[in-house]
Amino acid sequence: MNWFKEKRFGMFVHWGLYAIPAKHEQYWQRWNIPRKEYLKFAEQFNPQNFNPAAWLDLAEDAGMEYLVFTAKHHDGFCMWDTQQTAFNIMNSPYGKDILAMLADECHKRDFPLVIYYSVVDWYQPTYPNIGRHHEIVTDPAQHDMAAYVEFVKAQIGELCSNYGKIHGIWWDMNVPEYHESSVHKLIRQLQPEAVINNRGFGPGDFSTPEREWDPEGADTGYHNHKYNMLEACQSIGLNSWGYNEDEDYYSSCYLMKSIDQRLAAGANYLLNIGPDASGNIPHQATEILSNIGNWFKPVRASFNATAVNIVNNRFLLTTQSGKTVYIHAPEGLNTSTLELDPISKTPHTVTLLNNGQQLAWTFTPLIHNQDKAEYLRIRNIPTANIIGPVVLKIEF
Repeated sequence: MNWFKEKRFGMFVHWGLYAIPAKHEQYWQRWNIPRKEYLKFAEQFNPQNFNPAAWLDLAEDAGMEYLVFTAKHHDGFCMWDTQQTAFNIMNSPYGKDILAMLADECHKRDFPLVIYYSVVDWYQPTYPNIGRHHEIVTDPAQHDMAAYVEFVKAQIGELCSNYGKIHGIWWDMNVPEYHESSVHKLIRQLQPEAVINNRGFGPGDFSTPEREWDPEGADTGYHNHKYNMLEACQSIGLNSWGYNEDEDYYSSCYLMKSIDQRLAAGANYLLNIGPDASGNIPHQATEILSNIGNWFKPVRASFNATAVNIVNNRFLLTTQSGKTVYIHAPEGLNTSTLELDPISKTPHTVTLLNNGQQLAWTFTPLIHNQDKAEYLRIRNIPTANIIGPVVLKIEF
């Protein structure tokens, strides 16, 4: 888990055939599309603008440090050169191994690559699609979960053997809650440094709460297994994870707040984008990621510190590294003054990390402080000129 604890902010990419109808990554199921109609998208998929270097440039500019890519989503279409099914990228008009291209660029930059793999599979006849959540309905006479798991193991073997170092497997939707320890053992054998999330065939290394998440009531994960490490995942769009041509996007400020809350609480944060059918990332997403990067990179050091609880203010979060304390205000500040009860030690410096400005302080009690206690009080914070959560660095 060492790399995962050090690299805390990741890019999630949902991309596949569903980018063609441009509505939702679960288009086949949610719109009840006939199988033969959906399969026609494989005859059309030809993302000539796919450029893995551009994707990673965008990720790095936003301050992101690892990538999670959907090699196979619920529709069963494989974005790599698999020998286990013909329903893959090599049999599309594009005809090139997208995962290999992405892996090569990641390896070139030493940028950790994690592979997403959906347990639910609407294409494979052996998977027991019986209409549960995230499932369609297929021929029950062909359902054979044990056979399907062997198919999964064969594909995981490819993914963990043919693409160099893989930093993790990100399972999704084990709807049958089928347990099979040999699947995770195979990953450990082939990629010893890979992390495994909590949505697969047994307990993994970390939990993956989605969208809104309260750190105090954090998701304990699948299979009643408690996790010490969490990765909060959020999409940049309100309606979908894949490309949606009519998407409603979250504001940059909202996402910055969400990132600050989760990282300062000790979790990782995985932010998703959905490229279009040509391989382009929507301009709204690139603008949002640029805004996030402008805020995140100056305050990055505060997230490398340990989450602590040393300030009596429910609107603030604190992290600490040695004699340095970081004060996070995810909601921003309403005033230019901040009293830090019960800190009463004289600091060497106080810095507004957002812009590098040195700030003044005093121990003069606030008027409403009836006991006249002298707590560290930060003065003249330029709140009107700060975009995103305020982060202070206090060196003692």
